[in-house]
Amino acid sequence: MTRVMAVGVFDLLHTGHLHYLEQAKKLGDHLTVVVAHDDTVRKRKHEPITGHDLRSRMVAGLKPVDVAVIGNPPDIPIFDILPIVKPDVIALGYDQDHAEAAIKEALMERGYTDIEVTRVKGLSDDLDGTRKIISRIIEMWNSEDSVEEV
Repeated sequence: MTRVMAVGVFDLLHTGHLHYLEQAKKLGDHLTVVVAHDDTVRKRKHEPITGHDLRSRMVAGLKPVDVAVIGNPPDIPIFDILPIVKPDVIALGYDQDHAEAAIKEALMERGYTDIEVTRVKGLSDDLDGTRKIISRIIEMWNSEDSVEEV
């Protein structure tokens, strides 16, 4: 059995997330998704809109996902989750800022020589990202405000 691990924030779940997880699932037989811990999101990206418990529950309900787990807080090394998940493949999203070569090197340094790291293909949709969705909502909100003022 090939075990695949996917990682992400998964704030405001959308079609880009679903596409990523569908692509990740095709890489193996079992998909474990690591949902970023709230403190990690705060440190690396932004204040999460929804908490990690809710995000994990939503991700766990998606058809391609076999198991969803909450990742480590930022004070625990990110690679400490590997003995728990035991992935054969780490699937990266098309728009994630992770550098494949750096991840492969870090895995090798830690003795994980058999884990494959691969990037999945993106979705060609204009609303395939959380920031795009938020921008669209703001744009629509602002245009409604300007119409009401007239």
